[in-house]
Amino acid sequence: QVQLVESGGGLVQAGDSLSVSCAASGRTSSISVMGWFRQAPGKEREFVAALKWSGGNTYYADSVKGRFTISRDNAKNTVYLQMNSLKPEDTAVYYCAAGRSGSVSAFDSWGQGTQVTVSS
Repeated sequence: QVQLVESGGGLVQAGDSLSVSCAASGRTSSISVMGWFRQAPGKEREFVAALKWSGGNTYYADSVKGRFTISRDNAKNTVYLQMNSLKPEDTAVYYCAAGRSGSVSAFDSWGQGTQVTVSS
């Protein structure tokens, strides 16, 4: 099994930047893709970004493309989400996810989430 722990959320103002991180432990050798999802109050969880461990290909939701960047530190088994030009609509609980299949639509493990709040 893979355990994921997010950190780095907080309260910022619109236009600010914030970075969240996700440290993986356990059977990290089984990870082929990691990603970030978010869930705002009263809304369904939505895809934000993903990164394939082999090759490093990245994928983004249209709503964050050009503002958010997903990256990784292989040695630390950690993935980061750098969020720039934040908007109030980015307010959500951000969840880290890991998958074994390599598909950016199939994730097996989830973190507990970290709150990101953007004030206007």
